[in-house]
Amino acid sequence: MKTKLQVSTIMLGVADVARAKKFYVDGLGCEVEQDFGGFVRCSLGEGSPPLALYAWNDAAQDAGVPAEGSGFRGSSFHFTTDSRDTVDEVMRAAEAAGGTVVKEAVAADWGGYFGYFSDPDGHLWKVATAS
Repeated sequence: MKTKLQVSTIMLGVADVARAKKFYVDGLGCEVEQDFGGFVRCSLGEGSPPLALYAWNDAAQDAGVPAEGSGFRGSSFHFTTDSRDTVDEVMRAAEAAGGTVVKEAVAADWGGYFGYFSDPDGHLWKVATAS
């Protein structure tokens, strides 16, 4: 293969697009690029691909797979920052916006600091700093 694989958009299947939009835009500060009701694309900021929020059943139908699924889905998103204060700030913002703190931010054995939250649809985010 001569073309290298790249991530151009991150798409999340969500139960309620309006709720997910409120979480990511109002709660975590993402900016809306497109809004078509059942599909919303948001900017995650410079250097990141956009985040697309797509109705769960429609996303499954688009891919031609069953819509059922629960528990750990085999992936998580990671936000690495330069400070512990930012880790704590993002974790608080996620919880205030309706997310769930899955693992409180703690000092890691490897010297960093990290925690996990899930969005209202259970998608996991790790927020970490190396120091």
